[in-house]
Amino acid sequence: MLTIGRRPLPVVGRARMYVCGITPYDTTHLGHARTFVWADVAVRVLRHAGVPVEVCRNVTDVDDVLTSAARRAGSPYDSFAAVQQFYFDRDMAALRVHPVTYEPRAHTYVPQVVALARALLELGHAYERDGAVYFRGSGVRERAGIGAEEAARLMAEFGDHQDDLRKDDPADVAVWRPSAKGEPGWPSEWGEGRPGWHAECAAMAMTTYGPALDLHAGGADLRFPHHAYEAAMAEAVTGVRPFARAWLHVGVVRVDGAKMAKSAGNLVFTTDLLRHHPVGAVRLLLLGHPWAADWDYRPDGLEEAAARLERLHRAAYRTAAYRTGADRPAASAGERAAVRALLDDLDVATALAIAEEEGGQAARTVIAVLALG
Repeated sequence: MLTIGRRPLPVVGRARMYVCGITPYDTTHLGHARTFVWADVAVRVLRHAGVPVEVCRNVTDVDDVLTSAARRAGSPYDSFAAVQQFYFDRDMAALRVHPVTYEPRAHTYVPQVVALARALLELGHAYERDGAVYFRGSGVRERAGIGAEEAARLMAEFGDHQDDLRKDDPADVAVWRPSAKGEPGWPSEWGEGRPGWHAECAAMAMTTYGPALDLHAGGADLRFPHHAYEAAMAEAVTGVRPFARAWLHVGVVRVDGAKMAKSAGNLVFTTDLLRHHPVGAVRLLLLGHPWAADWDYRPDGLEEAAARLERLHRAAYRTAAYRTGADRPAASAGERAAVRALLDDLDVATALAIAEEEGGQAARTVIAVLALG
């Protein structure tokens, strides 16, 4: 049985996994790649354990940051997003990230966001003002364990300004926002507008899976406000708690102590690394620290990852060549220990150490499950 965050995640039937995808306005950098590679490892570990997994990874193609980037490029927002999505899909394939089962795009789920806003209004969890629909967010911060000052800073960083005078409470967030001329907009009973970011993910996840998920993955920097409000909206409208049984909040990638971000000007692009290094080495670099930990990127880390990848491959062939089907020997104690480590909170470090020490089938299994071959 897989544990995530030290909590068991038993599955009966299929596992339903939702991965917070990209806002397609720029090329994939290591911060993106780390989240999606770790999510891919969770899927691979579950499938190796015999659990069928369905993966929904959304595309946030209705977003003010995307609209601004498209405007600077002189392109319609939807065309611009489609081009960036192509590059992202190419990067994911190059990184050996499994294709997902569902890939909803926000612009095709606007009716579902309207339905979500309508339901929240009818249940008293939202209110309409000047063409906007606001979700009542009292208690969301406390439930997420975030202090008031930190919550205000994070909400402002992600565009949920607490000084919006139309709000009843600074903690409230927009489910639906009016659109000005030149902004993407769709008709609704509250006027021409567009979805709020948190509402987009709530609507896409619930439309795909119903009222609850088994595992929700995304960057740790999205824990609040995005994931906290996404879950709160879903739980308010369905009455089902928890929205997600487990969360895979992958730590951020930093450069010289600063979070890797376009605004910081410190991006390291996946395509650049893959031009000069084996895919397995790049994946191993991204998996080289526990999934929940923040991590500082160093260029020489790739050389270390490549050297370790070479050691793993040498270890894998210390015994007879790999066999399949009826000819394959029973799992060794080392292989079983490595798989147990992977099931124990995705403990890749321990699994790799066992693989190097034991070699043979243990190493081959770890290489296969982590897609390092």
